[in-house]
Amino acid sequence: MISLAGRDILHSWGKFVFTGVGLGLLIGVTLVMAGVYRGMVDDGQALLDNSGADLWVVQQHTQGPYAESSSLSDDAYRTLRGIEGVAEAANVTYFTMQVRRDTPVPKDVRAMVVGITPGAAWGAPGYPPTLVAGRHITRGHYEAVADMASGVALGERLTIRRNQYTVVGLTRRMVSSSGDPMVFIPLKDAQQAQFLKDNDAIHRQRQRTAANPAFNRPGVPGLREAIDASQTSSSTVNAVLLRLAPGADAQAVADTVRRYVRLGVYTRAQMQEILVSKLIATSARQIGMFLAILALVSAAIVAFIIYSLTMDKIREIAVLKLIGTKNRTIAAMILQQALALGLIGFAVGKVSATFAAPFFPKYVLLVPQDSLAGFFAVQALCALASVIAIRVALRIDPAEAIGG
Repeated sequence: MISLAGRDILHSWGKFVFTGVGLGLLIGVTLVMAGVYRGMVDDGQALLDNSGADLWVVQQHTQGPYAESSSLSDDAYRTLRGIEGVAEAANVTYFTMQVRRDTPVPKDVRAMVVGITPGAAWGAPGYPPTLVAGRHITRGHYEAVADMASGVALGERLTIRRNQYTVVGLTRRMVSSSGDPMVFIPLKDAQQAQFLKDNDAIHRQRQRTAANPAFNRPGVPGLREAIDASQTSSSTVNAVLLRLAPGADAQAVADTVRRYVRLGVYTRAQMQEILVSKLIATSARQIGMFLAILALVSAAIVAFIIYSLTMDKIREIAVLKLIGTKNRTIAAMILQQALALGLIGFAVGKVSATFAAPFFPKYVLLVPQDSLAGFFAVQALCALASVIAIRVALRIDPAEAIGG
């Protein structure tokens, strides 16, 4: 039985191999797409782990800071730091933008810009946990730490809004939930970049203020100047990250924040649910539909080639029947050919996915469980695809062996 299948494969080896390679490329794309989803989940998990936070305090009735916009006062951290069970509290801002690399040929890099308090203790919430080169931000302005995925080098200058920053440190695996590399800058600079208006908008606002009689009262000197000054500074952050003391109950601290400080607060498990179930859910459905289409195309290819090979040897199958070969032997021969085609395709797909993954702009995480599941899925699809060819073979009349 095995020798019959093997001899038939050798007889049509060219068609068989080329079909296997084509099928393998489809399987490779399937494995990469599964790896893209795994990479998105891993990016989200890395975002939470690298933040160093146990609780995320945000604006009430929002799911920020990663899922939607959140704004709260930057002095809220003082109140939060005094709550029992809180060991550290840190203000942070997050916003995604195109960062300009000031290279000989300027290049824009999409990045998540993170505002942190410079000079904080090593490992403070919001800080990158490790550096692969350089140092942390120590000055209050115009220094940056960038993830290596951004492609920047130590000493390189970046333009963020109107200001330029010198890269003083490099980190690794500090990315947003969408895989964009992070660039850390001083908090005050980040507040200015994210929340302040441009010069023209400020000028127009000051004109409206000057024209408003309520802000030009004779008995209140300095009122208009104070209002003008407030328009050129920002005291808003996106979130306050809390690190709890050892043994503190995260849910109890979160309930205290909600009850007395009246801010939104999320635990690590809740933030993970937001990232995976809401931010990544749409992409997961799209990837799932794409995988289903690829599976159908692969099954159609296998069915067609096995059917074609079967139709090419109708006379040989009739001879086998004429000499008394059982139907199950003929069916097993065709099934083995389909499984061998799937084996070749999976081997080509696995190799192509492994070599192609590092070149994708998104992080692709290939895990053994997906490969194992993919192998059995391919074999099952090939077995199902062989059913049509088997039915055709079993209906062949032995008389066709002698031209009947």
